[in-house]
Amino acid sequence: MSITGAIVLFAVIWFMTFLCALPIRLKTQGDVGECVPGTHVSSPVNPNIGKKARITTVVTLVLWAIIFGIIASGTITVRDIDVMNHMHPLTDDDTGE
Repeated sequence: MSITGAIVLFAVIWFMTFLCALPIRLKTQGDVGECVPGTHVSSPVNPNIGKKARITTVVTLVLWAIIFGIIASGTITVRDIDVMNHMHPLTDDDTGE
């Protein structure tokens, strides 16, 4: 895996994890009963974005290390997930042997 691929993998995992973490323990203005004029009732009171970003980064590092290890070791390749058999079979020229 190239450096660019590793960075893209990290970014994708980070954003997916962050979007999953955003609604966790979220209290809206409607839940608290104090709606600020000009805002929606479902607006968060205190979203704790910084804390969620730090937690997301730690979780992403663990997930990224596991997924990177699987990809780098060759345990799972693109050909393993080709269920429709669109890829041609590997030849000796393709493997570099």
